[in-house]
Amino acid sequence: MKLIDLAKELNVSAEAIKQFIQDFDLELVECVSTNFEIKEDFEKFARENIDFLKLYEKDLDKTKTVEQIAETINQPKEKVEKAIKENNPNIFDNGFFKSSISSFGIDNKLGGNYQFVYDYFGNKTTLQKRDFIGYRDLFFYISAILEPFLNPQQIKDWGINKPAGIILYGPPGSGKIFWANKIAEIIGYQFKEVKKYYLGTSFVDGNQTNLNDFLVSMMKKDKVLMFLDDFDEIMMARKAENNVASCNLETQEIILHHISKFEQEDLLMIGSANSVAEIDEEILAPGRFDVMIPVFPPNASERSEIILYAMTKGLEQDSLLYKILKNNKADKIPFWHGISSEMKVFSNTMLIDFTQSLKKRIKGIYQRTKNEKLKIDQDLLMRALRDAKGKLTEEYLDQIAGFLRDAIVNNFDEFQYRIQGLKKELDSYRIVEEPPREIGFHHNEDGKSQG
Repeated sequence: MKLIDLAKELNVSAEAIKQFIQDFDLELVECVSTNFEIKEDFEKFARENIDFLKLYEKDLDKTKTVEQIAETINQPKEKVEKAIKENNPNIFDNGFFKSSISSFGIDNKLGGNYQFVYDYFGNKTTLQKRDFIGYRDLFFYISAILEPFLNPQQIKDWGINKPAGIILYGPPGSGKIFWANKIAEIIGYQFKEVKKYYLGTSFVDGNQTNLNDFLVSMMKKDKVLMFLDDFDEIMMARKAENNVASCNLETQEIILHHISKFEQEDLLMIGSANSVAEIDEEILAPGRFDVMIPVFPPNASERSEIILYAMTKGLEQDSLLYKILKNNKADKIPFWHGISSEMKVFSNTMLIDFTQSLKKRIKGIYQRTKNEKLKIDQDLLMRALRDAKGKLTEEYLDQIAGFLRDAIVNNFDEFQYRIQGLKKELDSYRIVEEPPREIGFHHNEDGKSQG
């Protein structure tokens, strides 16, 4: 059964169910599959707790003050206010919180007893078997964008058409190609990368070809997702200060010529960009690449999970590294929280660099000592961290700052918590103490005030 069908049957909105999953930190893989088939455990929970889900939805839809939330969940006002501030919600000028704030979600974070929710999900799926780690908010945001592909009734009932072009934007190493592949998987399209040699005229297998020929051939196939990297460079606006290559101008013209046919030919193009600020406005016009999806670096919690996933991926229970990790309790997520908090604004790539360095260092120590009980101490972790920090350059921090500007302009309402969290992490690198100013007049050497 699809999520949307369960929502209709229970008379609870699909949006409320998605928000519930996020508020209660439920693992996606235990609730829905990639194509939004409801998992058995979650369906059982939803049917047996329909009254609570309706109460949750009713509360979610209401604007409310701190006092009203505190009264609803029987928690002290001060605790409620602190919990809300920690989650960076938006607040209306009149003191009412946006309806996207759930009283029950706040109560859960304050230690309210919701064991009846978690009783249905006793066997947690291991990290190795998850489709992906974290990013529930991004997954559900993307799912809403892709609904016309999954539910043709959207077009009939609401006139909402399938997008022809999507831009995934984010700093290098954030996982844009991963999400492009995930989108192809969700909508059941074949993933095809647009190779650089198609941009301009070239020879492939002895035959002359170009982007126009490639697009025409793709439109003849059934359900294809085309992935184009360096989209911001290729689609850069023509300005006096920009030197746009002639082959890129030609690429723009070819894509604009064909894009109106993409939807009817079951073709979707995804562009990967570090920034959308310099992309030509013609490219971003409605019906073209008018859907923009931000791909954020992982937050602190996701960093811990990604590190553990990368450290244990492919390991057998009796492998030397797994035994060493287990002896240090490093086979559990909490072990990694301390070091992940030091990895502010780290990309996925930097996290992998860290785990590779740490594995090599652990291996080196073991080969010298032959000791399976060797300690993974703070010094060892910090040495691996320094190796990974090589990519944390000033240029990368500038790219993070540029990404934040893009996200604030294009996707603030959907991702305000991530934006504010990432800004705080970036600011930790940018703080420069100003010298204290002297108060009063400056005096010259003879003690007279300067006129």
